Amino acid sequence: MPSTNGHGPKRAILYARVSTDEQARSGFSLRQQIEALRQYAAHEGYEVLEEVTDPGQSGASLARPGMDRVRDLVTAGGVSVVLAQDRDRITREPAYHYLLRKEFEERGTKIRALNDRGDESPEGELTDGILDQLAKYERAKMAERTRRGKLRKAREGKVVTPTPKYGFRLNEAHDGLIVHEAEMAAVAKIMRWASEGCGANRLRTNLHAEGIPTAQGKLVWDRPVIRRIVQSDIY
Repeated sequence: MPSTNGHGPKRAILYARVSTDEQARSGFSLRQQIEALRQYAAHEGYEVLEEVTDPGQSGASLARPGMDRVRDLVTAGGVSVVLAQDRDRITREPAYHYLLRKEFEERGTKIRALNDRGDESPEGELTDGILDQLAKYERAKMAERTRRGKLRKAREGKVVTPTPKYGFRLNEAHDGLIVHEAEMAAVAKIMRWASEGCGANRLRTNLHAEGIPTAQGKLVWDRPVIRRIVQSDIY
């Protein structure tokens, strides 16, 4: 196994992640994260073993393809450090961060983020742990504000989702729904066929045969979409 004790070559894995919501925000792009990590690795004299990305993955879970790859590489040995732009790119959960840190330490690997505040001392780890908890608290507060806002809009009879169900469209003010007559006629057919015993496969065939498009204008329907329409209680 190559040395990772500070006397051998310094080898790094660069890790970047964005959630689905973050993909549209500037500053959270995978390209920008990787570029910042490349510059840091070059400045610190690290040999980059691999660049690993997790597009559209939540930091609330460790079950991510990219993170699985990182853990496999660390387990194989020879990795000095896993680098990320921010600590919450690794994980948003402080407990998961602790578990990963301990798992990697057993292989002689450290976790580094460009926004780390502390150092490797117990005091430094305490500082980063407190900051992780504060970040989690702020996310919880933001989620609660969002929930309250949606609840208020719902009580006012306003739309709380930007994506209407099949058969509906947003009105001009984007605060209510209007019926899409052609799609609602298609829903009526789907419900009639389903009541006659047609399953998702047969419904899919019928829709294609009659040239009925999806909400995106496609003629090929996905079976899960059909099932959601049949099982929905809004029609």
